Amino acid sequence: MPEAIRRSGPARHEMPAVDEAALVAARDADRLLAAAVEMDAERWVDYLQPLPDRLRDGDLRDVRSAAMRARAAYGPKDSIRDTLPETLTEPFLESVDRLLKVLNRRELRGER
Repeated sequence: MPEAIRRSGPARHEMPAVDEAALVAARDADRLLAAAVEMDAERWVDYLQPLPDRLRDGDLRDVRSAAMRARAAYGPKDSIRDTLPETLTEPFLESVDRLLKVLNRRELRGER
């Protein structure tokens, strides 16, 4: 990212609850991505590929966007659950939901 572009809001290390929840979700995403690669589930590899880094290193906007994209993988008609093991999909879903709750609490308190 060019230096001329400044991100608004606090740095990730100033938001320990968000940072911790995002890092947990990133680790779960890494495991899910590795399983998708191992199973040759190309569609899910492509879908999951950007998520771990965005969760690990992104600003608040990136983290929220990645979490929403991750959550969308659990659709009623087309779900990641249909292809990848439950032992990996459910922990990822739980960590993403926890992250979204933390982000929503910050927003409700008026923190940016």
